[in-house]
Amino acid sequence: MSASERRAAAGLAAIFSTRMLGLFMVLPVLAIHAHDLPGATPILVGLAIGAYGLTQALFQIPLGLLSDRIGRKPVIYGGLALFLLGSLVAAMADSIQWIILGRVLQGSGAIAAAIIALTADLTRDEVRTKGMAAIGISVALSFAAALVAGPPLTAWIGISGIFWLTALLAIGGMLVLAFVVPDPEHSTMHRDSQPVLEQLAGVVRNPTLVRLDLAIFMLHLTMVSLFVVLPLSLRDAGLPLADHWIIYLPAVLLAILAMVPFIVLAEQRGQARPVLLGSVSVLAFSMLGFFLFNQSLWVVGVLLVVVFTIFNLLEAVLPSLVSKAARAGAKGTAMGVFSSSQFVGAFLGGLLGGIAHETFGADAVYLVGALTSLIWIGLMMTLSIPENLTRHVLALGATPASDALGLEQRLLEVPGVKEVVIALDEGVAYLKVDSRQLDWARLRAFSSASA
Repeated sequence: MSASERRAAAGLAAIFSTRMLGLFMVLPVLAIHAHDLPGATPILVGLAIGAYGLTQALFQIPLGLLSDRIGRKPVIYGGLALFLLGSLVAAMADSIQWIILGRVLQGSGAIAAAIIALTADLTRDEVRTKGMAAIGISVALSFAAALVAGPPLTAWIGISGIFWLTALLAIGGMLVLAFVVPDPEHSTMHRDSQPVLEQLAGVVRNPTLVRLDLAIFMLHLTMVSLFVVLPLSLRDAGLPLADHWIIYLPAVLLAILAMVPFIVLAEQRGQARPVLLGSVSVLAFSMLGFFLFNQSLWVVGVLLVVVFTIFNLLEAVLPSLVSKAARAGAKGTAMGVFSSSQFVGAFLGGLLGGIAHETFGADAVYLVGALTSLIWIGLMMTLSIPENLTRHVLALGATPASDALGLEQRLLEVPGVKEVVIALDEGVAYLKVDSRQLDWARLRAFSSASA
């Protein structure tokens, strides 16, 4: 990557991660503090925890499409402004209803698609994966940091202080966007990085993609419902809120190490189906373990290692499967729907967790995750694992529209090329290839001929 590309990737990853840090930092603490607010009920507390997911899901794809029309940075500034407003509303809230409104506003600043699109604008095709990887890593680190930092920070500055801090993070994101992230020379459509409206129907009709969307939906439903009551269980087991990091920190670190061999099995050894089925089955037993033994800090600590391992593992494997299942040139749209499904799951996880808490008691919430996992097992058994093909973007230069069909046919004749989509507006061809069979020299000749 060039210096400009590194700067862009680092800046955009920082914006993405600070925003997610602000959303997640209240996750391990809100369940305790929200119950003390006027008007609080378990259902409303659960809604406050997951409310951001609904507006995040509703606005993510539309704001991404809007960035194609008015530019990436204006949309990102607007999203950060909404996030700032929501944080301020929640910081000054004197009732649970105002907390919910603040979380709804935070989620409405859904800038993920615009950030991904700007990353694509500011990086070359051959290094774009590195830029996207930087953003993915930053999100994973933000989640881990939020769990560890949230409890002691809340004990120090209070829940309102967390929201004030979140507001400062939003302002910091605006400053990074203004002074660190370069302005793109021009913005263009990148079909493998951002949603395309015309592709939505095909994506939602693809049975493999639908199952993967449901999988990420169920994963986040389970995780958010867990945090509706887990902080309460830790407190009731004798661990003060300020010390909850003592449980979370080793669990997060051990989980990062534990997931690595399973990722190797899924990605390099072709064992994605057993890894998925095994993960979801273990998740079901883990949630049942929380239900039975949530008063034992040792048991809860072990279960958290298992659950965080599964969460991190599936957060890596499921997007990889989406990338493989999506047709050439449709990855951006497939990932947009996938991400929206994730946030719908977060919203319903909070809502269903709150309903279960209010109706059946706190311990019953763990059964929401267990039952969800049982349904999920059946879903994974019918999942068709996509062929292990690699995506490749071939620069074409100026290609007349009349030559597009013939060029597509000639590309499909290259050994190892399985799918081709010619994007004349971008001057590229999106390919899915079998790297073991691909004739790279013959493929590169097309790019040279078009130069």
